[in-house]
Amino acid sequence: MTDLTINASDVTAAQERITTGVYRTPVMTSQLLNEIAGRQLFFKCENLQRGGSFKIRGATNKLRQLSDDERRRGVVAYSSGNHAQGVALAARDLGASAVIVMATDAPSAKLEATRGYGADIVTYDRLTDDRVAIAAEIMERDGRVLVPPYDDLTIIAGQGTATLELLQDVADLDAIVAPVGGGGLLAGAAIVGAAQDPPVRAFGAEPEAADDTARSLEAGERIGIAPPETIADGARVQIPGELTFPIVRELAEDVVRVPEAAIVRAMTLVMTRMKLVVEPTAALAAAAALEGLLPSDVQRVGIILSGGNLDFRRLGQLVS
Repeated sequence: MTDLTINASDVTAAQERITTGVYRTPVMTSQLLNEIAGRQLFFKCENLQRGGSFKIRGATNKLRQLSDDERRRGVVAYSSGNHAQGVALAARDLGASAVIVMATDAPSAKLEATRGYGADIVTYDRLTDDRVAIAAEIMERDGRVLVPPYDDLTIIAGQGTATLELLQDVADLDAIVAPVGGGGLLAGAAIVGAAQDPPVRAFGAEPEAADDTARSLEAGERIGIAPPETIADGARVQIPGELTFPIVRELAEDVVRVPEAAIVRAMTLVMTRMKLVVEPTAALAAAAALEGLLPSDVQRVGIILSGGNLDFRRLGQLVS
């Protein structure tokens, strides 16, 4: 087995570190969705989390380990939206300033919320600019600490706390399913699942149009793709993370591809039947179960609803 340099004890430590400032979100069920899926589904509602997504878990775990000097200098991050809000909110909690590099086409609700939490925003063109280079320039110029969206062990450990809570609240799960962007949420889930006795299987779900992780697993190495066109803006990643991919390759069982229409169907079912607002990326894991993309022997399934930061104008367009 590869030395992954992170294990379940790091996730447990993160859970203790972020007890204040991060919600312990509820787990919900739906008899109708169970019948549609032909399985028992347990939804971990990170759409009800502070900042509207699981991202505040990793951001809080990272920022609470900064030195006093680092906090005074502030942080910089790059994000399509949810990590931006998580970092902005975690920084505000600690009295640190935050600069966030966000795409010009990021959902307006996410841009507005990030500003509302007190962060300064620097925009970039997703098709022509390099957000990592922009953040690095700001970090070098201002002395800020970089808070990556997924390629950081403290971030991965923080994201794993969502799965740790779920397994503490629901016994005897066969598997956890998480949406996949950069892979931090799935990596954390896989680490926690593998540490259980017996182990809990981990699956990822990503859009067909943004299947960099599925391709990489098939190739056995990180594979890059062109800027993807998908409604799941949180999964518009072009290559898996350097730190997250080895964990996913080692510990996750599979990453399934979800068609765009299936994402909309899952969003609609969760919202109309469970009365839960979820964004497209958050519906990926639910879609994997509802569309029969998981192995038939996976019957008790933990589904991570990763976020609920939805632009309702966009929702109307998708549903119509």
